Amino acid sequence: MTAQDQWFDSAITHLADPQNQRVWSIIVSLFGDLAQGPDDRISGAALTRIIQPMHVKPEAIRVALHRLRKDGWVDSARSGRSSVHHLTEFGRMQSAAVTPRIYDRDPKVPQDWHLLISEGGGALDDLLLTENYISIGRSAALGSGAVPPNCDDLVLFDVTARNVPGWLKSRLCPPDLIEACSSLSDAVKTVRDTRPAELDLTAAQVATLRTLIVHRWRRVVLRNPDLPPMFFPDGWRGGDCRTSVFALLDTLPKPELSALNAPA
Repeated sequence: MTAQDQWFDSAITHLADPQNQRVWSIIVSLFGDLAQGPDDRISGAALTRIIQPMHVKPEAIRVALHRLRKDGWVDSARSGRSSVHHLTEFGRMQSAAVTPRIYDRDPKVPQDWHLLISEGGGALDDLLLTENYISIGRSAALGSGAVPPNCDDLVLFDVTARNVPGWLKSRLCPPDLIEACSSLSDAVKTVRDTRPAELDLTAAQVATLRTLIVHRWRRVVLRNPDLPPMFFPDGWRGGDCRTSVFALLDTLPKPELSALNAPA
């Protein structure tokens, strides 16, 4: 085994998500990163070459694809003797909705905030489901920017944070999220620091590593609202993790789909 092969295997071990190795979710991350366009297609053979090194069996890939087709995320078609897969319109919409947050290297923290308080349920529950609001209690939610319409039944305040208690910090960043962020930051730094000077990865190998990184980062960043630093507990490494993730991704440019789908 060459030094490059050893590094690649070690990188997979470091980057694999210790908490969520669900194959269907990995495939969603893969398509969101590499094949989000309406005409983008990935062959079944390419999917296997990308995902199997993560110690995922081909049968598990087939089961995951079946689930994604059933849920309306992915569609498949025959191409000669093989299959090709692509995101459905629904899948593309869902991916596009979160792409800006996943790939934002320098998120802008909103400056204008408002607090909504309800007598209980109703309009506030609807906003929490459909808008980018942060629940801070059974009857209160924090939002940024313009106030949405149809808030006549809610108490509304423009607010500036003066104190953020520990219970709210813990709600925004529970221990499992803090651990996920810290372990990802350490993992990508280790992989980048141990990278051989001479590296000639195949398109599938690049896709494997990118998918693992994006999958794990997606599960951190989409749970982490863009808030001022005072909202986060001591030891929160969100900014450090973001920097490390993109520093490693920059060394692994997206491969062309033609290269991924080419016969091995």
